[in-house]
Amino acid sequence: MTSEARIETPRAAVYMKQLCRHFAHKVDATFDDERGRITFAAGVCRLEAAGGVLVLAADADDEEALRRVEDVVARHLERFAFRDDLEVAWGAPA
Repeated sequence: MTSEARIETPRAAVYMKQLCRHFAHKVDATFDDERGRITFAAGVCRLEAAGGVLVLAADADDEEALRRVEDVVARHLERFAFRDDLEVAWGAPA
């Protein structure tokens, strides 16, 4: 199962790197200047920052695991970006 969130922000690369660095303390997380990948026990979140948009793609084996990945990534991003008042809305991939 897969879901996607697209967040418009001029700080897309900053937030992508911040998320990856944060989660790297507990789970496998890799990133470069444009893409990242965080591997949780429940599933994977792939991140891409380009053109003022941060794209989050969550993958998991079932609905419950997918919701866990979506929730943990969204909560952390929204907390990191509180000054920008970002909101993560997950949906079907584009």
